[in-house]
Amino acid sequence: MFSWAQSRAMVPGWYGVGSAVKAHVVTHGDAGMAQLQRLYADWPFFQAIVSNLEMVLAKSDLGIAERYAGLVKDRESAAEIFATIAAEWQRTRDVVLAITGQQTLLERQPALQRSIVHRLPYINPLNHLQIALIQRYRAGDERDLVRGGIHLSINGIAAGLRNSG
Repeated sequence: MFSWAQSRAMVPGWYGVGSAVKAHVVTHGDAGMAQLQRLYADWPFFQAIVSNLEMVLAKSDLGIAERYAGLVKDRESAAEIFATIAAEWQRTRDVVLAITGQQTLLERQPALQRSIVHRLPYINPLNHLQIALIQRYRAGDERDLVRGGIHLSINGIAAGLRNSG
């Protein structure tokens, strides 16, 4: 989870949910989505699951995640895998919004939404700095300054995300 969070993909927190819900709806039709919406309305456990999904989706940034994918030497494989991840992220986001009846993620949790949005101007540059430092390090620049910068960016991103990231 740690590396997926550092790269802002957050894959273990949401991957597969969109496909699973879509399969449920294909099997059960509109009644399948209505069932999930009822569960969300009536069952605190399911509300907590969906709330956690929303938070992880809101903390992810596929633009930044794609830059990390650019660090992979095999560009073709990286692009293919990233496209799969991005498509599943969109599916998962869409089903979460359909289940909750919201227009945007965290619409019903404005305090958490604000908290995440206000942290992004500090976290995002750290991600971009980390990518640049990783590129330098992989190119052979193993100075303590580069290594230390990578470690500082790891700590800053983790602190900013406020979870295992």
